[in-house]
Amino acid sequence: MKKVIFIIALISASPAWSMDRISLILDWFINPDHGPILIAQENGYFAEQNLEVEIVPPADPSVPPKIVAAGEADLAISYQPQLHLQVAEKLPVIRVGTLVATPLNCLLVLEDGPIKSIADLAGRKVGFSVAGVEEALLTAILSPHELGMQDIELVNVNWSLSPALMSNQVDAVIGAFRNFELNQMKLENVQGRCFYLEEEGLPPYDELIFIANSKTMDQSRIRRFMKAVEQGVQYIVNHPEKSWEIFASTSPELNDDLNRLAWFDTLPRFALRPAALDAGRYRDMDLFFLEYGLIPEPNPINLLAIDITQE
Repeated sequence: MKKVIFIIALISASPAWSMDRISLILDWFINPDHGPILIAQENGYFAEQNLEVEIVPPADPSVPPKIVAAGEADLAISYQPQLHLQVAEKLPVIRVGTLVATPLNCLLVLEDGPIKSIADLAGRKVGFSVAGVEEALLTAILSPHELGMQDIELVNVNWSLSPALMSNQVDAVIGAFRNFELNQMKLENVQGRCFYLEEEGLPPYDELIFIANSKTMDQSRIRRFMKAVEQGVQYIVNHPEKSWEIFASTSPELNDDLNRLAWFDTLPRFALRPAALDAGRYRDMDLFFLEYGLIPEPNPINLLAIDITQE
């Protein structure tokens, strides 16, 4: 990381080679979900696109879209389901790329715990991290079992999803990622069980997306950013072991068993064409949210997502 930043600093010092800056707010602390971004940084793909990228983990996982909407960052990593709610609330955010193209979110419970089906959540405590989106997802998966939000107790556990579950502070957690929290529990010799949202009635969706301010975004810079991320994905696919070594070398706390397990579980889920848009996927999720009364009216697709490659 220091080497890449040093090279960027040298180039930036020359007026003829000044680099365009982009600030990116992550959805969470740095983890394998962000692999293509770190690889693009470390391998110099951003620099090749004349970009200097500032990567910032959030203090609170619920705030990145608000930071972008306020014009305080160029890009943020967010979640497709959250996007539908925020556009319905007239927040000026729009999807400009996809990082993880399959659902990761699940309702996580203890394998030997009391929750054997969604119906068993009645009267139970459910932990969450991101306000708004998780309540919407819970509403959708509870409804077929004739349950509503009034039938459960929500507990904000912030970053501590699996620890809260393992310590019995809650009976289940929503927002747990199957590539991370399940491995975290496994390493603690605790068996977890995931209820996969796409098997509980939700349409398939993009888990992690790049969002920008729909009113102020610099499409040229974002287009180049997405090209570099695509190179990062390609490198990971072609060199899974070497890319893990690069990722793990960027920070001592990343080089552990949990991140290694999560790295290889996440690899097949990265979007191979990050800028490509599947408009039908966004239409289907929007109609689903409309059906469950989670949004008041359909969101026009062009307000939800764009193909940034279309100039």
